[in-house]
Amino acid sequence: MMTRRVSNLSKSVLIIAGSDPSGGAGIQADLKTLTSLGVYGMTAITALTEQNTRGVSGIFEIPLDFVVKQINCCLSDIGANAIKIGMMHNAGLIDGVYKALKNNEIIGNDKIKIVLDPVMVAKGGHRLLQEEAIYSLKNFIKMTNPVLTPNIPEAEILTGIKINNLSDMKTAGEKMIDLGANFVVLKGGHMNKPTMSDLLIGKEIFYQIDTKKIETNNTHGTGCTMASALAAGLAKSLNIKVAFQKAHFYVNQAIITSPKFGNGHGPINHSFNIN
Repeated sequence: MMTRRVSNLSKSVLIIAGSDPSGGAGIQADLKTLTSLGVYGMTAITALTEQNTRGVSGIFEIPLDFVVKQINCCLSDIGANAIKIGMMHNAGLIDGVYKALKNNEIIGNDKIKIVLDPVMVAKGGHRLLQEEAIYSLKNFIKMTNPVLTPNIPEAEILTGIKINNLSDMKTAGEKMIDLGANFVVLKGGHMNKPTMSDLLIGKEIFYQIDTKKIETNNTHGTGCTMASALAAGLAKSLNIKVAFQKAHFYVNQAIITSPKFGNGHGPINHSFNIN
């Protein structure tokens, strides 16, 4: 006789991000991650993309007023224990998302953490953030004090610092705290070294996780996944260090067990922990 498992699902996260029809990144990766980690996911889709493991071929922008309507209907009904933000491709959208969060009393609410993945360029090189919107993104960081989760190229754009080593990573992380981030999770996967270092940096914390770099092409969506896994932990009221540790482990195992789909940068296995 099968034993029925009783769900203890009680926390929710609103994802504000773009869609990836191939399922490896964006909204799809976010929802898989939250579900795998036992958190209820909602979405406000900012853009539809034409993409697969070989790259992004096109972007269809969702009208701003409809993005805002998606945010409003979720927060006014179900509410959220954390907000995860991914692809915001232009200045108008960035400003509109800020106003929507402010109107819903998310901004300034210390109980609801905002995790911002500053998505700028896709794995295949397609630009996902208009260059003139970088100022708006920095201003968004200043006003929302998020947990910021850049990779090295994104950190270089935000700080103007060329990152060549661990010391540069720490300096860039500290500069992003000065920009307004509450915490920075700086991912070191772009560093060409056998050991990969991910850093958690805050005004009163510095924590480093080192892992052997996995030689694989199956890393599509790792940034989205890390940010969503962090948001899941924070929604459950874990402290930032524990949430970082658990998110790092989740992404690492998802890469190790990747299904090897596609002909380019394949997706990772968001369901490795589900029997």
